[in-house]
Amino acid sequence: MASNLPQSGVRCRTRILGIDFFHGSAEEAVELMSRGGLLVVPAAPALKDLPTNSEYREALVNADLAITDSGFMVLIWNCLSSQWISRLSGLEYLRCLLHQPDVKQPGNTVWIMAGATSSKCNLEWLAEQGIEVPDHCTYLAPMYGPDIHDPGLLARLNELKPQHILLTLGGGTQERLGLYLKRNLDYLPAIHCTGAAIAFLSGDQVHIPNWADTFYMGWLFRSFSDPKRFIPRYWSARKLLGLMARYRDRLPVQEPDPLAGRI
Repeated sequence: MASNLPQSGVRCRTRILGIDFFHGSAEEAVELMSRGGLLVVPAAPALKDLPTNSEYREALVNADLAITDSGFMVLIWNCLSSQWISRLSGLEYLRCLLHQPDVKQPGNTVWIMAGATSSKCNLEWLAEQGIEVPDHCTYLAPMYGPDIHDPGLLARLNELKPQHILLTLGGGTQERLGLYLKRNLDYLPAIHCTGAAIAFLSGDQVHIPNWADTFYMGWLFRSFSDPKRFIPRYWSARKLLGLMARYRDRLPVQEPDPLAGRI
């Protein structure tokens, strides 16, 4: 973690599964990220893979800020520990971030999008909010494999040198890409792995009202919108309960990936 954090930032961190999670306000998190670095927003379905997904694990361990987006993780921790924490969702963080003048400044933010359809929807919504994104400040991510290598993206970012990079990709991929950028760019921007948060605002995915996000119900809205996709995903997150009960603040022992080597 960065060593120049204000004391408020240090006080609002709790180690869970070996990751130092920040559970202060969205405004404090945005201020911390103004110094540059990698922000991750781990969700329960991905967190449960910490013992077996070594690349994802490495990305979280080496992030500069991890926020408590997972309501399931927060509920489990508050039942297991006397040190109560609050939730800071990725959606709340993104809403706050998009109000910052330096993020709104054309050319100062590069958006890495999951595909052409998502990009069109997200850019139209941003334009409606008065946020202009020049064409050269959007990038359609390819299908990354286990080892991320994207020299074209590195070259573009090193040339443009945006202050902010927002990754809107799926969990498990965006964190690995974020760490790749942090380690290989010739400067240190603020790299925000906010995933699907913008899709909830733009209409690219189901809209999640503020009250639903506040009461940890975003997963329910997503499940109703696409049951075949999201119900199995969130059902798999139940494994996080056993993992946290066993390890609590410790990084889980690394295990072989049961899917490794399968075709």
